[in-house]
Amino acid sequence: MTVVHRWLAEPMPRDVAAALDRLAQAPGVQHVAVMPDVHLAEHVCIGTVVGTVDRLYPQAVGGDIGCGIAVTALAATAEVFADAAAADRVFAALHERVPALRQRRRRELVDVGFSDQALDRSVRRDMQFELGTLGRGNHFLEVQADDADRLWLMVHSGSRALGPAVRDHHLARGQPVGKGLVALPDVGHGRDYLHDHDVAVWFAAQNRRAIAEAAAVALHEALGIATDWATWQDVVHNFVRRERHGDVEAWVHRKGAASAQAGEFGAIPGSMGSWSFHVEGRGCAASLCSSSHGAGRRLPRGEAMRRIAPRELERQLDGVHFPREQAAALRDEAPSAYKDIGSVMRAQRDLVKVVRRLRPVLSWKGA
Repeated sequence: MTVVHRWLAEPMPRDVAAALDRLAQAPGVQHVAVMPDVHLAEHVCIGTVVGTVDRLYPQAVGGDIGCGIAVTALAATAEVFADAAAADRVFAALHERVPALRQRRRRELVDVGFSDQALDRSVRRDMQFELGTLGRGNHFLEVQADDADRLWLMVHSGSRALGPAVRDHHLARGQPVGKGLVALPDVGHGRDYLHDHDVAVWFAAQNRRAIAEAAAVALHEALGIATDWATWQDVVHNFVRRERHGDVEAWVHRKGAASAQAGEFGAIPGSMGSWSFHVEGRGCAASLCSSSHGAGRRLPRGEAMRRIAPRELERQLDGVHFPREQAAALRDEAPSAYKDIGSVMRAQRDLVKVVRRLRPVLSWKGA
C-alpha cells in the first residue's frame, strides 16, 4: 500500500483527501508527498509529489509544464519607490514590454522538434507570439525588498499554451486507469511525452528569462535601475524527472512543488500582499526532496471574486504598488484568497531552510 506523507498548514478538506487517496491507489504509484500549499485541482491536487517506478502520469505534472519562479537581484533599494510616480513610470514601461497574453510581433525560436508533426504545427505559432508573456491567473512579476531593503525581481510564469497542448496530446494516447486518471508506460508513448515535456520545460525557462530581460529594460528606462544577472536563479515546480532516492529510482512528478535537495536553492512566493522566501532545501527523503511552490489557494477563484470587493483588495495591498485600475479584475488574487504563507513555511521547516525573506514592493500581473 502506498504511504502518503503529509506536511499540512491547516486541516485537509475532504475533497482534497479523497483526491489524494485515489491517486495513492493508482497503478504504479509508490510514494505520495503532500505539500502544505496543497489544494484541489482537476485529477491531481496542486502541491502534490508522486513517485512511480515504470509509469508516467501527465496529470501529476499538470498543464502548465515547466512553470516556475525566477529571481535576480537589482542594484537599488526600496527607497526608489518612495514616490508613487516612480511606480507609475515602471508600470508604463512594463505595459509596453511585458504583455500578459501575446507579443505584437512573432519571435524566432530554435527548431526544438516535437515528437509529432501535428503537435509541432499546432503549437509553434503560439510559442513564437507568447515568448516573453506572463499569462494570467497567479502568474506575476514583482519587485521585492529583502530585510536589508535591497530590491529583487521575481518572475512567475510557465510554458503558456504549449504545456496544455503537450499534456492533452499525450493524454489522448494514454491508458485510463480509473477515477479519470491516465497513465503512460515509461517506454514508447511515454518517451514521446518525456521529450515534449522537456521542450515545454525549456520553453518555460526561456519565457521567464525573456520576461526578466524585458523587465530589466523597463526598470532601467523608468528609474535607472540596473540588474545583477550574476544572482539569477530559476526554479521549476511543474515537472517530472527520473531521480534516485535511497536505493530506489523513480519517476518523480511534481505538480505545484519544487525540488528541495540538500543545499538546493528555492523560491517560494506568498501572495501580492505577503512575504516571499528564498530557501535552501534540506533533502528530506520522505518528501522526495521537495517543498511547496507557494502559499496555495484558500478560496476558489469564483468564490474570491464574489466575496472580495475591489476596495477590500486595495486595503489588503496597502503599501504595495499595483495598477489601481486593475483592482476589480484582480480580486481573485487578493492575499485573503491564499493560505497564510507563515503557516505554510512553518509546516515545512524540515523541508527547507529560509535564507532570505522579501516583502512585495511593486506587483505586475496579467489582468
